[in-house]
Amino acid sequence: MRYQDLLKIFGVMIVLGLLVSACAAPATPTAPPAAATPTPPPPTATPIPPKENVAVYAHYTTYPDIDPSISFSDDSAVVSNAYETLVWYNPPGSAELLSPGLATSWESNEDGTEWTFHLREGVKFHDGTDFNAEAVKYSVERTMGMEMGASYIWWTVDEIEVVDEYTVRFKLSYAAPLDLIASSGYGSWMMSPSCTEAHDSDWLNEGHDCGSGPYIIDSRERGQRLVMTRFDDYWGGWEEGQFHKVVFDVVEDPTVRQQMIEAGEGDVTLLLARENYEALDAREDITVYTNPSFQNLLGLLNHKKAPLDNELVRQAISYAFPYDDLITNVMMGYAAQAHGPVPTGMWGYSEDLFQYTYDLDKAKDLLAQAGYPDGGFDLLLTYASGDLDEAQTGELWKAELAKLGINLEVRAMSWEPQWDLGISDPAVAQDIFLFYWWPDYVSPYSFLFSMFHCEEEILFNLGYTCDAEFDEMIDRADALSGSDRAGAERLFIEAQEMLVDNADAVFIFDVANTHVLRSDIKGYADNPAYPHVVFFYKRSR
Repeated sequence: MRYQDLLKIFGVMIVLGLLVSACAAPATPTAPPAAATPTPPPPTATPIPPKENVAVYAHYTTYPDIDPSISFSDDSAVVSNAYETLVWYNPPGSAELLSPGLATSWESNEDGTEWTFHLREGVKFHDGTDFNAEAVKYSVERTMGMEMGASYIWWTVDEIEVVDEYTVRFKLSYAAPLDLIASSGYGSWMMSPSCTEAHDSDWLNEGHDCGSGPYIIDSRERGQRLVMTRFDDYWGGWEEGQFHKVVFDVVEDPTVRQQMIEAGEGDVTLLLARENYEALDAREDITVYTNPSFQNLLGLLNHKKAPLDNELVRQAISYAFPYDDLITNVMMGYAAQAHGPVPTGMWGYSEDLFQYTYDLDKAKDLLAQAGYPDGGFDLLLTYASGDLDEAQTGELWKAELAKLGINLEVRAMSWEPQWDLGISDPAVAQDIFLFYWWPDYVSPYSFLFSMFHCEEEILFNLGYTCDAEFDEMIDRADALSGSDRAGAERLFIEAQEMLVDNADAVFIFDVANTHVLRSDIKGYADNPAYPHVVFFYKRSR
């Protein structure tokens, strides 16, 4: 019987006793009554706090910079949960290309040289200060001033005007798609001016943040773990089932990452052995998600060095590439042959672009036309050491080129020496540079400008191409991107046709994003605009 029920019975007995006493003759008192012992109040139940809902991301590498103005690598997995952009880029297949973030709406003038953003009210930064137009101006100017990471995406900004507390206007030195730029997963994060001014990059990288996002960086053990806790005052509010805490465990060994997911010690991971995906997906407690990414692999061909300075030779080695063999047997179907340099699912992509196919007879004919009927030359291919996909790509290609009398040296190099060779004198540099690319902000211009636009000083144009007509076309398309996106897309596709016809590179494959999650994680959706980012606020258990 409950203690409260006993008290009720005891109370009834007291009342009955008093009624009986009132009917009896009064007794002669013989001694003063003893002081009554007070009845203790019933105990108050201690409320049981709700069980913490914790998500664990078993991540394959560490996070070099979590300063939002500098972050330009895998640290975006963390930064994207602590900070927010003015605009969000939507996943492929969405009804709209962009959606509101910290800006609720935006517009530009007719030629795309002036952009006005109307800001969300009621947003708090993690230090308790308000998000407003001054914070936008500060954030962009801080990132531009750092001259690191992806700060270059703002180079077109000439002036930032605070129109009122929740309106900010950008004046550009030349037309640019500032809505796309403002959605970038690198360099477009908004931050608290007071918080950031009070600290420095070292403080941020130790495990702190100055954002407005749904999670606050709570602690960091470099190379091991980073913990985030939910921001109770987040403007989006909170519902049952959302995560209270997110733990990023750095686990470089893919076998250990897989074991964590299988044992339920991890909730999300990526980059496991492809041959294991089918068995993992067959389990009821695990789901494997495969989606298009905005990342592709290219072989950039040296236009400044014989024999690849000859268009016919470039076309020949494009026909000598074993596309189907690589995609089926190495990538195990988790990739698709590329249609030019813009990847599947991105605006500016076209399935109508010509594709080279594996055809050694066609390759032999082109080599003969170029004056190399028996091959008889050497080529050097470089790739990033440790990348097994690139290594196998090189070896497969080597075997096919040998059938044409071409000797391909496949050389593994750590990134810095590989890049140093690439930006050296093209006359002594590699012949083929295997190279992954993914965008800063999602535009074909990111691919076409970075890898194929004329450069006085070599940066990423590691095929050393230079075509004034091509440059003018993509520059014009970029300027149109803010005011006439359909017109810009047509120009970008036309520019890609030029690259494919000239065999300016070998467009190898568009790789898929594959993520492995515990099946009780709900609402998962991949967005290739933010590579390998899990927006935990939108997920639940």
